[in-house]
Amino acid sequence: MARKMLIDGEPAAALEEEATDFDFDLFVIGAGSGGVRASRFSANFGAKVGICELPYHPISSETIGGVGGTCVIRGCVPKKILVYGASFGGDLEDARNYGWELSEKIDFNWKKLLQKKTDEINRLNGIYKRLLSNAGVKLFEGEGKVVGPHEVEVTQLDGTKLSYSAKHILIATGGRAHLPDIPGKELGITSDEALSLEELPKRVVILGGGYIAVEFASIWQGMGSTVNLVFRKELPLRGFDDEMRAVVARNLEGRGINLHPRTNLTQLIKTEDGIKAVTDHGEELMADVVLFATGRVPNTKRLNLEAVGVELDSNGAIKVYNSYVKVNEYSRTNIPSIWAVGDVTDRMNLTPVALMEGTCFAKTVFGAQESKPDYSNIPYAVFSIPPLSVVGLSEEQAIEQANGDVLVFTSTFNPMKNTISGRQEKTVMKLVVDAETDKVLGASMCGPDAPEIMQGIAVALKCGATKAQFDSTVGIHPSSAEEFVTMRSVTRTVAAAKPRTIGGVQNQLQ
Repeated sequence: MARKMLIDGEPAAALEEEATDFDFDLFVIGAGSGGVRASRFSANFGAKVGICELPYHPISSETIGGVGGTCVIRGCVPKKILVYGASFGGDLEDARNYGWELSEKIDFNWKKLLQKKTDEINRLNGIYKRLLSNAGVKLFEGEGKVVGPHEVEVTQLDGTKLSYSAKHILIATGGRAHLPDIPGKELGITSDEALSLEELPKRVVILGGGYIAVEFASIWQGMGSTVNLVFRKELPLRGFDDEMRAVVARNLEGRGINLHPRTNLTQLIKTEDGIKAVTDHGEELMADVVLFATGRVPNTKRLNLEAVGVELDSNGAIKVYNSYVKVNEYSRTNIPSIWAVGDVTDRMNLTPVALMEGTCFAKTVFGAQESKPDYSNIPYAVFSIPPLSVVGLSEEQAIEQANGDVLVFTSTFNPMKNTISGRQEKTVMKLVVDAETDKVLGASMCGPDAPEIMQGIAVALKCGATKAQFDSTVGIHPSSAEEFVTMRSVTRTVAAAKPRTIGGVQNQLQ
């Protein structure tokens, strides 16, 4: 059967290739979001596709995984379920001022929520398997590794090894949690275990200031735990807009979370009263659970990639192939027949980005549609309580990258719900605009429903919307979202970090 695909390492628009002696046109190692998307779409384009994945379990290891990957099994989905569960704690408090007569003591059943969460990820695991089957993709359960430019080996659960040849091999094995190298680290847990704890901890210490740390701090606090959040920087969420980072920190403290900025853990000690977490300031924090949310590393250790010539960086990601990404713009490695998408490339580690990369791969290689991932204006969210969501450039990034002045518009207000409930928690919105072109460069929001609102704002930025177009849009009233189209007054004007250029020549006019 003739199939359209990428020929001899070069993107081809519509070339036909006769069937070869390869077992598969494509073999994918890793059945997470990116791998499943690439497999299904490639099969829909007519490719013969095989995919392998480690056996399923909610807690991962080097030999345990599951179809659906991190996001579905031990990441975004179960985490969001717990965020929903934790949010009811504050909602029940707020309900009293809305006329709901509630008893003073409200019980929370952690094990019930945990079982519901497990039931849901079991259901999704089954759905992902059916998606592959319905697309005609052959699924192998076992550990895969690359043994040649066109050959993979799958070790099945009983130890039997199977070898298959493939015209193209795609690596989509994602990442895993990184543990800090401190004495007593074996006493700590990662987000994998945090999503499956048998008992709700009464006292928690979290090391880290990123997404996972902030989200679990909100989850456990919302369920009634005492939470200490330890992080090395002045504010959590390094890399986000500084103003919004400060808003998140203020909200975390307002909800009762104890913040320990400019602090690190040096040791964990098991005691009769629990785990003693010692900081680099000499402070001792007692905990039932210590969560390490100290970053993730690519899952390449057991793939045999270096033995077949695939270059990796010092972090284990597929090595930088040009100035921006770890693989080339079509997601190819330095070995022409081997490709990579998702967190294993350490580009932008988000599930929707892995989906985009998998889609572009399938279109390019098997769909005769040369497609490159577009990493501009990708929206994302931190599901703290309340959540933060952003798209485009932060104020700091805009100042660094813009050729002219940057206009900053902000709105800080008490959401209508809070005016009745009495909760002292402001919503903050922000637009960053290029003064010369009026183009909106970035948007941020911290407050209820921020991710739902920001998805729509992302479409506007993707279309190149100007501030004037925002201003001419009629708002939905009463809503928080309407603030994005009613911010008329400039909060501040910031001079660009680099001189303005005209036609590529620096403007020297004073």
